[in-house]
Amino acid sequence: MAQQQKPPRLVLPRVYGFPPNRETMGGTAYLIVENDGNTLIDVPFWTDTTQDWLRAQGGVQRLILTHRGAIARIREIQHTFNCQVIVQHQEAYLLPQVTVTPFNHHLAIGETLEILWTPGHSPGSACVYWSGQGGVLFTGRHLLPTPTGELAPIKTATTFHWPRQLRSVETLKAFCRQKSLSYLCPGANIGFLRGRVAIANAQAVLQGLSVDNLLSNKF
Repeated sequence: MAQQQKPPRLVLPRVYGFPPNRETMGGTAYLIVENDGNTLIDVPFWTDTTQDWLRAQGGVQRLILTHRGAIARIREIQHTFNCQVIVQHQEAYLLPQVTVTPFNHHLAIGETLEILWTPGHSPGSACVYWSGQGGVLFTGRHLLPTPTGELAPIKTATTFHWPRQLRSVETLKAFCRQKSLSYLCPGANIGFLRGRVAIANAQAVLQGLSVDNLLSNKF
């Protein structure tokens, strides 16, 4: 049975969130629309409808992958839009037939985008900061909504390195203390937000995460 096709929803001005993608285990992809080119964060369910919708928004200039679990249909997407594909260098090998732009710890893209390596969920897990709308952090699967609607790193059977993921939380907190940050957009578990997608009061939510309290949590 084909996945039901729902249109992307406007999460914030110039930011769209796609329906969960079964090909990436329920991952949520986002599109940032800007005058100098659009940025796709992770991969939406890839259909003719998705392609037509993206073309109507002006296409895709770059695709940023936040973790290896978001890899699906990358070759088709790059072929369709001739877009740059950006991935942390430890996971670039997973895309042998794709032209990629690898990065190490940090990558700035133009004046509005930054990517920060936050390993733990996967070796190349990363978060994306966009300076628009007062600052938006796309957390991939590094930080996810819990069943109670809170945001936290979540330990699962496929977590690459839990202590490293917790250390990455501290790295991310330090990075964002120097930024304006209004919203958090997680890359999965959106259903736990009960109709929301973007989490407001983002700086307080992020800085309120305590690694000490998270050491034994699996949710």
